[in-house]
Amino acid sequence: MVQSITLDTATELIDAAEQRADEIGNPMVVAVTNSEGNLVAQHRMDGAWLASVSISRNKAYTSAALDMPTHELAEPSEPGNSLYGLQSTDEGRMVIFGGGYPLLNDDGNVVGAFGVSGGAVEQDMEVAEAGVAHWESIRSDDPKVEVTN
Repeated sequence: MVQSITLDTATELIDAAEQRADEIGNPMVVAVTNSEGNLVAQHRMDGAWLASVSISRNKAYTSAALDMPTHELAEPSEPGNSLYGLQSTDEGRMVIFGGGYPLLNDDGNVVGAFGVSGGAVEQDMEVAEAGVAHWESIRSDDPKVEVTN
């Protein structure tokens, strides 16, 4: 069973993230996926890097696939650690630096994921966290999640 936030909600989260990107003066690409990492919505701000289109989508995919923020994968993926080489698996879709976050429901289940790319890792994380914070402020309002088979 796949859980997904609605397109309207994804658009609302992207708007919240882009507002933060505007505040820091860095154009970004923002992606929202369902619980399986399939794209629900994506937006490329004027001036954002082309490479950020796939990077943001893959950050969201990674967060959905592993149920964790992408920045938490950096250290375990270093040489000698248990997840070394992770970024070269899954057809190169795994991203091991910050900017991807799972979107959780009230029960702690992943219902989607958020990925941001376009700036320094810290900027990507800051913009993504603005979208995640908005999700947390609205997630109890129905109907924000759809369930499909």
